[in-house]
Amino acid sequence: MEEKNIIAIEIGSSKIKGALGSFSSSGILTVKAVEEEPMLDWVRYGAVSNVEETSQLAARIIRKIENRVAPSKIERVYVALGGRSCCSMRRDVERNLPEEMEITDDILKALRIEAAKAPLPDRDLYSVETREYIVDKRVVARPKGTVGKSIRFSANLVTCRLPSKRNIDILFKDKLHLEIGGYEVRHLALGDLVLSGEEKLLGCMLVDFGAETTAVSIYKNGHLQYMVTIPMGSRNITRDIMTLKFLEERAEEIKRENGNASGQQTNMSPLNGIDYNAVNSHVSHRAGEIIANIKKQISYAGYHASDLSAGIVIVGRASRLTGFNDRLQQATTMKLRVGSITTPNIRIADSRISNSDAADVIAVLYKAALHGAEECLKSEVIDLGPEEIYEEEIPETVVEQEPVIEPVAEASPAKGKNKFRNLVSKIMGIIEEPEDMDEDDDVLNEDPD
Repeated sequence: MEEKNIIAIEIGSSKIKGALGSFSSSGILTVKAVEEEPMLDWVRYGAVSNVEETSQLAARIIRKIENRVAPSKIERVYVALGGRSCCSMRRDVERNLPEEMEITDDILKALRIEAAKAPLPDRDLYSVETREYIVDKRVVARPKGTVGKSIRFSANLVTCRLPSKRNIDILFKDKLHLEIGGYEVRHLALGDLVLSGEEKLLGCMLVDFGAETTAVSIYKNGHLQYMVTIPMGSRNITRDIMTLKFLEERAEEIKRENGNASGQQTNMSPLNGIDYNAVNSHVSHRAGEIIANIKKQISYAGYHASDLSAGIVIVGRASRLTGFNDRLQQATTMKLRVGSITTPNIRIADSRISNSDAADVIAVLYKAALHGAEECLKSEVIDLGPEEIYEEEIPETVVEQEPVIEPVAEASPAKGKNKFRNLVSKIMGIIEEPEDMDEDDDVLNEDPD
């Protein structure tokens, strides 16, 4: 298998990102470029609401990447799905076998197909994720090869609302005239990238704290058990600060530089018209509400904090808010770490690419590569028009003919003598003629006797 160039696009509520990577036959992904553009109001809760404006930002990302690979052009992309419209739905299917027998791939495949047939009104199914297998009432990690008379397959159906996918199709196919090679669920891709196998086995919670949404996934026994997207994020905090008579850009700046989610009073005196105690009152109250919703998902999934001994892994730029991670850790009584790329199969070719900041789009890039993504670049062919064919003029071959020398007829001896005689006669006639005239004159002038 030759090395393939893959393009991934991730559209979030506050930014749009694009990544370029090459995937080798040995399974190594080399990330060559990550580009991003800020976004406001055109994507709500992770779903595209303004196709025209979003397509213009996406076009900038495409141009930036094409500048790096010129003269090649991008012909297809792989797109992340996420936001409030994505969630998981539990589905259990069971099969009683005619007799005690070995569980084969065919049986497992049939169970997966049956689970995928669940009715999903107004939703698209993107993935059937295993929760657990139960053979003869015993939970088994690897059902293939086990022997039993019954098997139950418990799955999570990861779905997305139809309008979200439809708007993305319009954006790339109709506006940018690009082929969509496939879709990858962003949060599933992140889980495979930043979580270790041990964390998934012991039990952990992955939190993606974003601008307008907070995605929560819970893993146990090596499999996804629960996934939901909470329609709250760090922009809710920004808008609370805006009630203090700041524009959104300024409120965002104040939150990042001086916001504190711990709820503690600050000793900073008002500066440049900013009352930091009032600011952090808004920050801490909204942060507390978001943390309460995150914590509640553990019980919704049917677990207790003690069941998830690997703790919390948090990603997303919003997690940089001062005091937020400490407060989340205290509220859940669970240990916490910040997620980053840990797999050795991913290499970053550009030192300017941040491992943590770009983890989301790199996760989508890597997931697409593992799913057999096709080449996304095409060589640009410059059309020079029809090729002109110049024919060499070949001069006509002139065959030189030898000059024809016509024979000159020789004068016969008789004719030569006659000409000579005639010439002599004429000369003699001329010479003799005056004498005749003199004789005549003498006769005329003679006196008569």
